[in-house]
Amino acid sequence: MADAAVKIADAAAPEQELTDGFHLIIDALKLNGLTTIYGVPGIPITDFGRMAQAAGIRVLSFRHEQNAGYAASIAGFLTKKPGVCLTVSAPGFLNGLTALAHATTNCFPMILLSGSSEREIVDLQQGDYEEMDQLAIAKPLCKAAFRVLHAADIGIGLARAIRAAVSGRPGGVYLDLPAKLFGQVIDAQAGRKSLVKVIDAAPAQIPAPAAVKRALDVFKSAKRPLIILGKGAAYAQADDAIRALVEKSGAPFLPMSMAKGLLPDTHPQCAGAARSTVLKDSDVVMLIGARLNWLLSHGKGKAWGEAPKKFVQIDIEPKEMDSNVEIAAPVVGDIGSAVSALLDGMGAAWPAPPADWTKTVTSKRDENVAKMAPRLMNNNSPMDYHGALGVLRTIVKERPDAILVNEGANTLDLARGIIDMYQPRKRLDVGTWGIMGIGMGYAIGAAIETGKPVLAVEGDSAFGFSGMEIETICRYKLPVCVVIFNNDGIYRGTDVNSAGADPATTVFVKGSRYDKMIEAFGGVGVNATSPDELKRAVNAAMDSGKPTLINAAIDPGAGSESGRIGNLNPQSKLGKK
Repeated sequence: MADAAVKIADAAAPEQELTDGFHLIIDALKLNGLTTIYGVPGIPITDFGRMAQAAGIRVLSFRHEQNAGYAASIAGFLTKKPGVCLTVSAPGFLNGLTALAHATTNCFPMILLSGSSEREIVDLQQGDYEEMDQLAIAKPLCKAAFRVLHAADIGIGLARAIRAAVSGRPGGVYLDLPAKLFGQVIDAQAGRKSLVKVIDAAPAQIPAPAAVKRALDVFKSAKRPLIILGKGAAYAQADDAIRALVEKSGAPFLPMSMAKGLLPDTHPQCAGAARSTVLKDSDVVMLIGARLNWLLSHGKGKAWGEAPKKFVQIDIEPKEMDSNVEIAAPVVGDIGSAVSALLDGMGAAWPAPPADWTKTVTSKRDENVAKMAPRLMNNNSPMDYHGALGVLRTIVKERPDAILVNEGANTLDLARGIIDMYQPRKRLDVGTWGIMGIGMGYAIGAAIETGKPVLAVEGDSAFGFSGMEIETICRYKLPVCVVIFNNDGIYRGTDVNSAGADPATTVFVKGSRYDKMIEAFGGVGVNATSPDELKRAVNAAMDSGKPTLINAAIDPGAGSESGRIGNLNPQSKLGKK
């Protein structure tokens, strides 16, 4: 009788509404406007991906986690919201970790969500499936790392990850999700109350008035001023204010590669084609969202010449100041607030730079452009880099709204100097690390986040790191045109192994036809052997919006070892035997 009474009482009780970890993670993401996930399915996150897709989140499934991570990282750069990458445990987590470290180094907001093994087994090292202490491994390589053990903490865990990713200097954040978390069940009402909508995730950081005045006083004292725009300036999306500051100053400006297009490269103040001159001869340099790292020769040495330099630096991170050289006027704040404050402080009658300086820069720029022009007009077959890039330069000029993704050695080094950009955040490349393999992940992320056509210009070596993602591009029918500069090898395809029968370490299969690969997945493949053929093929691809891969046959002898960064390869001082 007692058992029967319990059953009757249970039957009469109102049914409790429940939720679980799967749904709480999905609800927390949607509450905070994170509606796209890049990842690779597998244990323990396969069902989570399916459920997120069913709930209206766009889930893009890649062939390798590193490429999904690169897509998430560039999504963060383009949107100022954390790009989300989802991976399985251990090996999948490690594959995504390279992209997370890349995002942190480049100051892109990104969250890596990874399933993981159970703590009690990992901590005793009992040999669980894909056992690994992922949180400990992630911590040194990202801006912040968190683990969520209880379903009731999912809301606050994701909120902390979002805020860490986008506040201050943006970066990568790791969020560890043990397998048991997904199936944990709690009361649905309590679950809803546990979710957190992040308010003002990246609060403005207003620079001190004294710092702004000091910076303007130093800059006004310049006889040969220079402004350097970094990708932090592009990330800020303070485009109008930055343009107004540059134009009001009258100073030459030098855009770093991912800052190209903040002002058009054809702007009369742009000194991109006179880079050596302005670095060497300037006396006061204002850095806006740019770091004096290896890409700027650390602010010293032969590239910067003998002229004494004073630096004004605008950065959100105080620790960046004096990292390589003394900064005479540090301005700590977010780029938008700092540039606006500088503009206000300049007033209506800011003095123009000395005419002899601006004329010198303009003359050197025009001279270099004129010297380069004939090389970009050739129609050689096989192509050299200049003939092929001359064609792409024209295509980008005619399609300024398209997004250019660029990686490689010579392909990268030459393209960033030859191809002019006209709008901000349209050039995406290897960034601070100079990393290889970002190409297809970036192309997919850019196409998804912007809806714009993408032109990915790849070295044949660089393409190899992510080439299988052309299947992903075809599967999602993305408007991506991939151009592979195929010179049969790394740097150049002419190296010879004098010690044996194996090919030289830098040489690939001669005459490879990468265009055949995309045809296997239903895309359009084209083999181009001259600039004219390349131009026709790229225009057709951009007009059609169909996934296309163009094998651009480049003379294997064209280019140089490592392009312009060849000095980073150490050389043996011993004579060859």
